[in-house]
Amino acid sequence: MNKKKTKIIIAEDHAVVRRGVKDIISELDEFTVVQEARNGNEVLEILKNTEADMILLDIGMPEKSGWDTMMHIKMEKPNLKVLVFSVYPESEYALQFIKAGASGYVCKASAPDDLVQALKTVASGKKYFGPALTEQLANQLTEGESKANQLPHELLSPRELQVLCLIASGETVREIAQQLFLSIPTVNTHRARILSKMNLKNNVQLAQYAFTHKLYIKN
Repeated sequence: MNKKKTKIIIAEDHAVVRRGVKDIISELDEFTVVQEARNGNEVLEILKNTEADMILLDIGMPEKSGWDTMMHIKMEKPNLKVLVFSVYPESEYALQFIKAGASGYVCKASAPDDLVQALKTVASGKKYFGPALTEQLANQLTEGESKANQLPHELLSPRELQVLCLIASGETVREIAQQLFLSIPTVNTHRARILSKMNLKNNVQLAQYAFTHKLYIKN
């Protein structure tokens, strides 16, 4: 009996890179590439009609950034595994994406074997942490590590970060509740916790912070 293959969407705007990644995946019996996308808008269109288990997501795509795309994916397809595939080092963006719901982060400069390991790890239901991210997480757990050394939004839970992004994008509490399938009081509770954790007073300050750190969703 044949084992069910993990269905993957490759989201990458460079055709040469897409081809290289597809060639690597084609050598793995347990995976199959079901679709390819050149930008975030294509990703969201493809997901309307395509069943997939995982998306390999570039974060530097045109039209809709990887961050915007992932936030939309997590609202519409919360169980879809997202493996971020980026030219940027882990130390810059990995933790932010993992906290927002990504299952892993792998740099394009990594060896093919690292990409294969990341794919297999995420497919198994685990998180993939590269060396730099592992060190970051270890440092946060080190005795004496102060929360003051973290950016305010890094103190938020994944759900709180999601609510922050939606508020900063101009969504009302009612709209956020509908999108995330939450009650209005629950959204208000998340908002209160966000403001408290980040030491902000209102939505205006929250939006200003989110804009500075690019933590909003473009429609």
